[in-house]
Amino acid sequence: MTQHCAGSPQMKTDFLLAIKQLHSDKNLDDEVIFHAVERGMAAAVKRRYELPGNVIVTIDRYDGSMEVWSEQEVVEIEEDIADPDLQIELERARLSDPSVQIGSTLRIKHDIENVGGRIEAQTAKQVVLQALREAEREAVFAKYSGEEGGIVSGDVQRVEPHQVIVELGDHTETVMPGQEQVRMERYRTGQRVKAIMVEVLRANKGPQIVISRSRPEFVRRLFELEVPEITRGVVEIRGVAREAGHRTKIAVWSRQAGVDPVGSCIGMRAMRIQNIVNELHGERIDVIHWDPDPRRFVEHALSPAQILAVRIDPETNTAECAVPDMQLSLAIGREGQNARLAARLTGFRIDIKPQTVAERMQQDGLGPFAPQPELTIEAEPLPEPEPVRVEPRVEPQVAAAPPPPVEVAPTPTPVEEPVVVEEEPELEPALQAVEIAPAAQDDGQIRFAEDVLRREQEQQQQRDRRRRRPRYHESDEGLEDDPYAEYLEYEEDF
Repeated sequence: MTQHCAGSPQMKTDFLLAIKQLHSDKNLDDEVIFHAVERGMAAAVKRRYELPGNVIVTIDRYDGSMEVWSEQEVVEIEEDIADPDLQIELERARLSDPSVQIGSTLRIKHDIENVGGRIEAQTAKQVVLQALREAEREAVFAKYSGEEGGIVSGDVQRVEPHQVIVELGDHTETVMPGQEQVRMERYRTGQRVKAIMVEVLRANKGPQIVISRSRPEFVRRLFELEVPEITRGVVEIRGVAREAGHRTKIAVWSRQAGVDPVGSCIGMRAMRIQNIVNELHGERIDVIHWDPDPRRFVEHALSPAQILAVRIDPETNTAECAVPDMQLSLAIGREGQNARLAARLTGFRIDIKPQTVAERMQQDGLGPFAPQPELTIEAEPLPEPEPVRVEPRVEPQVAAAPPPPVEVAPTPTPVEEPVVVEEEPELEPALQAVEIAPAAQDDGQIRFAEDVLRREQEQQQQRDRRRRRPRYHESDEGLEDDPYAEYLEYEEDF
């Protein structure tokens, strides 16, 4: 069965343009799209022409030409055929290819004029779409399978009773289950949210990406994004304890001398920590200093309460703490929140006792004030010292000794000749000198108040010498009111 056809060049060009359009729309590799189209064309050809065996269609990547092949397995006799469509006996196979052997594959090339009509085109379309969906799912799984623990941002697409669907920037849908949500937060459609990627699962409908906003690792990643010292490794996060929506305690430590870990996390004017608090919708964050000594670490973890003494029992993994009687509730926190977070952060079971009770227990050798057994403190690597810039030493210059005086023979003094200077005629000055009366000088005698007042009155009269314009002025019609009478006319003395 051999048929012949040749597709028009315009049709092949349109076919390649359609594949390029799929490449841009689906964001898939060209080879993936070509393989999907070849599978669809193979299904359509097999349905149209009822070709035996496994039909394979190959499309040329440059000119769009198509080749159709069918494959069948060769068996010895007809009784050995299990599937007549996929197997063929040796005698019949050698009619097409005399070189085939038992167990080999018979390949036959077919020249197909056209794929078929509307039904075959619909079959090819369904196969191509299914193959493209599978390729998209595999691409999404390959992209996010190794990104667990990273921060992702997206828009809330829809809010369901037990989960929230968030769409990422590349139109990938993620799921935030109810246990991964913060109870105090309310989500709405179109809201922009950040979350941490927890895991990527294979499901029947494609890969399922689970994200979370309630885990302690989310706060850790936010600090890594906001604080450059943590990104560079100068400041290290040693532990995070969180009750989502309420309070978080985070312990930090500096690997470099001269760097304040707590100040680096808070930032100038608390700008860094405020950005994180805004992202967590007002959740309270306590940044504490980590210490290799467990007693001091427990003391820092229970802040803001004042701790008087801490006693660690390694056998029971318990930390007994003494606090002032007035700060017992502050150390425990609302509903035990402060003590509970401190226990999660330090890893000890914390027993808080007021000062009066601890002092009574001390008499029996118990409690926080009792002698502390020896503790094994793991040595942490010393902070790297900051490089010290040494200025080059400049040797002081020694002043050279003055040279010895040199005797100079006296030179004879020349006799000066008299110089005759002609007298110039006197010029009349362009400006005549004006005699100015000397200012009155204080004679140093005591002046009385009457003299001072009289002098001030005279000076005031000299400054305010002025005359008023007459209220009325004469005219041909008689006396008229002068509208400028209120203005003062100052006298000018030259």
